[in-house]
Amino acid sequence: MIVNPCINYTSKKLEETLKLLEKNYKIDFFSIGNSTLSTPIYSVKIGAGPIKLAYFASIHANESITTNLLIKFIEDICNLYTSGSQRILNLFSKVTFYIIPLVNPDGVDLVNSNNENLLKITKPIAEKFPDIPFPSGWKSNIRGVDLNLQFPANWSKAKKIKYNLGFNKPAPCNFVGSCYLTEPEAISVYNLCLLENFDLILCYHTQGKEIYWQYQDYAPKKAYDIGLALAQASNYKLTTPDFNSSFAGLKDWFLQKYQKPSFTIEAGLGSNPLPISQFNEIYSDNFELLLKAAELI
Repeated sequence: MIVNPCINYTSKKLEETLKLLEKNYKIDFFSIGNSTLSTPIYSVKIGAGPIKLAYFASIHANESITTNLLIKFIEDICNLYTSGSQRILNLFSKVTFYIIPLVNPDGVDLVNSNNENLLKITKPIAEKFPDIPFPSGWKSNIRGVDLNLQFPANWSKAKKIKYNLGFNKPAPCNFVGSCYLTEPEAISVYNLCLLENFDLILCYHTQGKEIYWQYQDYAPKKAYDIGLALAQASNYKLTTPDFNSSFAGLKDWFLQKYQKPSFTIEAGLGSNPLPISQFNEIYSDNFELLLKAAELI
């Protein structure tokens, strides 16, 4: 076993793990861009089919259990492929996975390590929001911009909502930035989507055991049908987010831009960051979902 799902991953540990996976299995792993602090943002490419899927995790810094989920998924489907699983052989001939397990490496490094330099950068921001625990409450990138509020899907509406809630400057969460697509992490994801023209994307977050499938009226009918199947596979609830969280997200922009199935998966239950002790349950809930999304598109 290469992946240890019972640790809190940092960007360095993820890179080490991906190198071992690349050495042991036929995968292609590469950088789609760099973070604010020039940390590579990696994608793992698996399969050889014409249908392209993208799975994203750790868009928010204190949701890194979703990184564990996706890298364990990579290892397990590679094992199944090498063991001759007909289901995975068929899947790899049909689809190509692009799996981006750590969109926000600097933010995750802040939450999951005691790096003094990262603490020094972010503490002045956090001190302006004393009600948010630090660093465990940090969702943003290292500059205090929420990466899931950085996409051009009614960004100005998200700005108005979050400003009215008091998030009008760099913050541990909910600050939309000075404009959409100002942050290198969001730009990297945006450019990857434009380049590859994916047929479906999944955006992993925590928590709530919910699946969000819609943005305004842009989702195609088959998105709802696929969403129902994903909900059945995971025992999660297919629903829509509350109004204050309904704009400027990656899922929202993808639906608006392409009108193809796009889902936000809120894994697990509790307060972020979820304890590693939830991993086995989260993985059990989501392994079939991750396969179903690829089989149904």
